[in-house]
Order: sequence, then C-alpha cells, then structure tokens
Amino acid sequence: MTEFKPTILAFCCNWCSYAGADLAGVSRLQMPTNVHVVRVMCSASVKPEYVMKAISQGIDGVLVLGCHIGDCHYMTGNHRTAKRIPVVQKILKDVGIDEKRVRLDWVSAAEGEKFQKVITEFVDEVAKLGPNPLREVAF
Repeated sequence: MTEFKPTILAFCCNWCSYAGADLAGVSRLQMPTNVHVVRVMCSASVKPEYVMKAISQGIDGVLVLGCHIGDCHYMTGNHRTAKRIPVVQKILKDVGIDEKRVRLDWVSAAEGEKFQKVITEFVDEVAKLGPNPLREVAF
C-alpha cells in the first residue's frame, strides 16, 4: 500500500508569505512537493468561498498564509483574514469535515525556514487525517 500524500492548496500573500516561499526555495530548503501555491495580493483576498470550494472539490487541506499582524501592506487585511478563517473552520466542523484541514498562519518575507516548517507540519497533519471525505465525490 502506498503512503497517502495529501493535496494541499496554499494561498500566500504577495508581500510576505509568497516572498518567504521564494526565500525557502532559493535557500534550497526541503519541502513537500504536494503543496500548490497560489499567490494572492493579500490574505484578505482569499474569500471564504474559495476555501470552501477547494474542500468541497476534494482538496485535502487549505493553508492561508499572510503577513504578520501589524505588518499588512493593506493596513488591516490580515485582521480580516484572522476573523474569517475561524468562521470557515467552524462551518466545516458543523458539516462534519475536520477543521484542521484549514490552517491560517503568518510568514514574513524573511522567514523562509518558517515557511518550510509551516507547510511541512501542515502536510503531515493533513496526512494523518487521511483523504478528504469529499474526495471520492469530487473525483
């Protein structure tokens, strides 16, 4: 039997976490290959519907990474995200999907090692949860 490798979608803000991902790459840090990064201008531009649609279509986990609180290039975008993601997690839990399939974290442009650590931990955590129960329906 082959080991389950979850499909992860990572939304990264352009100014901090995407630059942190770039730093991790140019630093040649080892990272899981099953993380698909989507660059967004701000973590606040990740609408709850995007996360719900990804999960409903069988994505095993969604990671939203933004600038640290107080460092958002759009002033309070990450504050909005910090309020939205727990609501998304609660909705998932209410419909029977483990809320740990969605994670929010903060990674700055200078934190390539933190980016590597966050995605590696998230991939491991989602792998322990197993395939998204909606995967069979979606695929």
